[in-house]
Amino acid sequence: MRLFVDWDGTVTVQDSLVQVIHEFGDPAILAKLEPRVGVDLTLHEEIALEFEAVTTPLDEVVEWVLENVDVRPGLAELAELRPVIVSAGFHELIEPVLRREGIELEVLANRVEAREDGWRVGFRDGDRCVRCGEPCKRAGVAGAPHAYVGDGYSDRCAAVAADRVFARDSLATHLDEVGVPYEPFDDLREVAVLLRGPS
Repeated sequence: MRLFVDWDGTVTVQDSLVQVIHEFGDPAILAKLEPRVGVDLTLHEEIALEFEAVTTPLDEVVEWVLENVDVRPGLAELAELRPVIVSAGFHELIEPVLRREGIELEVLANRVEAREDGWRVGFRDGDRCVRCGEPCKRAGVAGAPHAYVGDGYSDRCAAVAADRVFARDSLATHLDEVGVPYEPFDDLREVAVLLRGPS
C-alpha cells in the first residue's frame, strides 16, 4: 500500500507556510482570507494572494525556514516506509528541510517564483476535482490502494479517497463531522508503528 503524507502541520510541528507569512508576509491578509476558503475562495486563490505579499529573496526565506521550522518526532522512522510527501506548500521550502534532516523522499508540491514584487505560485494541481469542486491533492493520490496522513483543510478530499487515514487537528474534526473513520496520531513514530503492524 502506498503512503502519502502531508507536509505543513503533519511532518512539520507548525504550518510552515503560515510561519513564513507571519515572518515575511502580511498576517492580516491571512486572517482575512482563511475564513473564506471553501466558501467563496479556493485554497489555491488564498495561497496565491497571501504570497504576493512576500517580497523577500528565496535564499533568505530558506535560511530562516531551516533555523525555525521543526519536524514532528518520528520522521526518520516514517521515512523508512518511503512515503510520498504531498503538499499545498512549495518544493523550494520543503526540500531544504528534508536535506537538513538527511532524508530523501518524493515530493508532490507547488512551485514558487520569488519575485521582488511578490512571490508567484505555480500550482501542481490545476484541474478542479469532481468531488470537492476545487483543485486539490486527490489527483496526486488517486489510483492504487494507499494510506494518507494529514492534519488540515488541504487534506480533506485526499483523505476521503484513502483506504487508511491517519489524522490530527482540523482534519480529524472534519472526518468526525462527515463520518469517515481514521486513526489519530500525535507524532510520526506512532504512524510508522501502526503501518508496520505487529512485529
